[in-house]
Amino acid sequence: LLAVLLLLLAACGGPGAAGQRRKEMVLSEKVNQLMEWASKRSVIRMNGDKFRRLVKAPPRNYSVIVMFTALQPHRQCVVCKQADEEYQILANSWRYSSAFTNKIFFAMVDFDEGSDVFQMLNMNSAPTFINFPAKGKPKRGDTYELQVRGFAAEQLARWVADRTDIHIRVIRPPNYAGPLMLGLLLAVIGGLVYLRGSNLDFLYNKTGWAFAALCFVLAMTSGQMWNHIRGPPYAHKNPHTGQVNYIHGSSQAQFVAETHIVLLFNGGVTLGMVLLHEAATSDMDVGKRKIMCIAGIGLVVLFFSWLLSVFRSKYHGYPYRYV
Repeated sequence: LLAVLLLLLAACGGPGAAGQRRKEMVLSEKVNQLMEWASKRSVIRMNGDKFRRLVKAPPRNYSVIVMFTALQPHRQCVVCKQADEEYQILANSWRYSSAFTNKIFFAMVDFDEGSDVFQMLNMNSAPTFINFPAKGKPKRGDTYELQVRGFAAEQLARWVADRTDIHIRVIRPPNYAGPLMLGLLLAVIGGLVYLRGSNLDFLYNKTGWAFAALCFVLAMTSGQMWNHIRGPPYAHKNPHTGQVNYIHGSSQAQFVAETHIVLLFNGGVTLGMVLLHEAATSDMDVGKRKIMCIAGIGLVVLFFSWLLSVFRSKYHGYPYRYV
């Protein structure tokens, strides 16, 4: 009898083989389902049930990049909307590339559709990007450092390549704003040349060129180029307290609002310097020159003090202050 049972088990492949076939069937169903959804939408929207079944539960031979966000208008998460636009660009670049495979999928869990997932992962901020690898649980590096790297699609693609060895070439939709602005500028210059005829003295106006150069310097020193490269969020809103932070607490990153604040402060210091120069060199009466001098000193002291305050908030322990 024992020999007969052994023969039957061998013929059926044994319980291990049956379990393996069952796992393969479940895995095939999950991959087919994800591929079907991905064919309709590059970023798969998930609720709690879909997340637990397709992302958390084994078996899985694919990675899933999940953005946890809060896009509903009443959440007032401006950063979530900006990050979602970049995330959609990244997912579309992968979905419509010739290298597209079923080894990685892009998904999204909105707080209002999957608050239980946020609670399960002890997540208290949005947006957050996490890579769920094909094998094992997410490690520390599988959580994207949004505050440091920003949410530009190119930065996300580099992080995905680091975690999954899948390289995605980001393809952005055409943006005609730059060429239109250039054409408008050329049209204005051409119109001025046409209207002024041979009188081109305005091109040699030192004040105009100095003002243009000053605007460029203020924009660059405030960090506008860094924003263009990194694509940081405008500000950060704490989902629990509702407090909005406009200054990043680290010296390794910044918010867009922070660059605007720094630009304003630099502009205030510059205006104060200009007033001090005019007070010292102009031919106005003494009374007006004194007023300009006092106003210039006040602007320099006030705005430079605020600049030092911003610096101290980012470089903790910085010992100097003005007022």
